[in-house]
Amino acid sequence: MKFPLRSPSQPGRLAALLALALALPVVPASAQSVSGADTKPCQSSEHRQFDFWVGTWDVFATSGKKVGENRIELIADGCALLEQWTGNGGVTGKSLNIYDAIDRRWHQTWVDNSGTLLMLAGRLVERSMVLSMSGPSPTDPKATVLQRITWTPANDGSVRQLWELSSDAGKSWTVLFDGRYVRAK
Repeated sequence: MKFPLRSPSQPGRLAALLALALALPVVPASAQSVSGADTKPCQSSEHRQFDFWVGTWDVFATSGKKVGENRIELIADGCALLEQWTGNGGVTGKSLNIYDAIDRRWHQTWVDNSGTLLMLAGRLVERSMVLSMSGPSPTDPKATVLQRITWTPANDGSVRQLWELSSDAGKSWTVLFDGRYVRAK
């Protein structure tokens, strides 16, 4: 049977069909299973590699001085980690972290209230999550630098975060931040 788009006897048919189509749920093909049962796409061991960082943390410099607090939580049904940083010096920031099964790497996008944007990518190396990026120097936009951040879980449950910068293509590194995450009480 053929339905005309408009007919004098049914002027609202097109609008009704459009409204019905817009009301139907759209389910991405990746979320559907052959059996029709709900699946959770982010349950692989790779998706769980950064879970050691999940928690509420007090963060200390190597001197032992508390420099801030950080809360990392699983979001989006365990598909991503949301970081919420509050530094003692007034800097606040957030990052979104996700494992991309297509390129088989972790990605982090960091933004803060000083205007800093970091877009890092990397993977688990032994026990450490190592994410890096290449981009303009924060002090000289004409120069390119490498930035690397490494998170390493310790046996006592703490996590070390080491943030480094290289202006010579990785031959030498300068420490920007070396912190110890201790679970908040």
